[in-house]
Amino acid sequence: MSRLWIRDPLAIFADGAERGFVVENQLITELIGTGNVPTAPVETTFDASSHVVLPGLINTHHHFYQTLTRSLRTALNKELFDWLGALYPVWAYLDAEMLATATELALAELLLSGCTTAADHHYLFPSGLEKAIDIQVEMARQIGLRVVLTRGSMDLCVDDGGLPPASVVQDPDTVLSDCERVVAAYHQSVPGAMTQIALAPCSPFSVSQEVMQQSAVLADKLDVRLHTHLGETRDENDYCQARLGMRPLEYLDQCGWLQARTWLAHGIHFSDSEITRLGQAGVAVSHCPHSNMLLSSGLCPACSLEQAGSPVGLGVDGSSSNDASNAIEEVRAALMVQTLNSGSAAVSHTDALRWATAGGARCLGRDDLGRIDSGLQADVALFKLDELRHSGHDDPLAALVQSGVHRADRVMIAGQWRVEDGRASHIDEADLVTRHSALARRLRNRAGLE
Repeated sequence: MSRLWIRDPLAIFADGAERGFVVENQLITELIGTGNVPTAPVETTFDASSHVVLPGLINTHHHFYQTLTRSLRTALNKELFDWLGALYPVWAYLDAEMLATATELALAELLLSGCTTAADHHYLFPSGLEKAIDIQVEMARQIGLRVVLTRGSMDLCVDDGGLPPASVVQDPDTVLSDCERVVAAYHQSVPGAMTQIALAPCSPFSVSQEVMQQSAVLADKLDVRLHTHLGETRDENDYCQARLGMRPLEYLDQCGWLQARTWLAHGIHFSDSEITRLGQAGVAVSHCPHSNMLLSSGLCPACSLEQAGSPVGLGVDGSSSNDASNAIEEVRAALMVQTLNSGSAAVSHTDALRWATAGGARCLGRDDLGRIDSGLQADVALFKLDELRHSGHDDPLAALVQSGVHRADRVMIAGQWRVEDGRASHIDEADLVTRHSALARRLRNRAGLE
């Protein structure tokens, strides 16, 4: 059993670990406070004196496939419903090779930004992509990131009053049977799990009440988590009022989703009383600041949600609405928009870092991740402050966020270095970009855009 001391960090986002911590196999086994040394001999040390050390960042909402439609001309300068209307006809041409490479690139980008666990929401199943989750499992294993892959679903197409085309939706029986299949095949419920599955009907405007309700029943039976988009735009509120006769949160409750098993993407347009209800139920929210800004969706009331009792995490969201899959950049964006929303005295860089780590772990129902502490998984991200943008800093943790790092120098997952000196040896970045770019062009060609 090898013992590694990550020693004397420039700064560390943990209490009682001023001199670092000891990693043994895949776990953190000891924190080393000021003036102390490990209680037992260590075989190796890593000098972290030029690094700011964080728990591995946890991305709680993403759409990996969307890396293929970044900055798509036909989708620029649009809000959510019009944006989806421009993109669904393109996404309908996705195939297995495209999804695999899009997932590979998203995971690589996340890893290099200091992310160690990522949740993806995949809900598009055109012909030939029936095994989409299986493809993503394989790519996650190849890159080495922990994942919560949510088996998404849509069963309301344009003809049914929804937004997506008929070619990408599935009938309820197909959705629910495949949910059971992928949970049985891939979900790990043990501490240290590398792959987990959650159930994730897409949104009130693309999923029937039957699928929403049956997904909640099935998640309870299989003991997995629930995820969906909710409270993202005012258009969603108007849609639910017009078609369902109620606001989105009331609909969520009616479907059996107002419970601690649930985490929501975005969570922007809630009233004060709805925020209270969410907190009392323990429903978590993934705050996606870059996406919310680009699509002009609004500002998530992260501080109010957290005060009410809702866990808050961060999500980069899809790369068509963010155009990046960078977890550490999302921390800076969260700090900025929440300071604007709640005031400088109400939010600090440590709040944003907490949302990106411990908060994200709570969203995903993981008590083995998100903090640097004894007995937890050895998932950590180390950053250097050696660029011009950081020169002259005083507080290293604050500089990390406020001056804006964008790439980790080292990343450890389950006690193994996955990134060293800013590079992942198992990822050929140039080759990945070449393959990914070619497939993005092929997708645009199929959709008649090139």
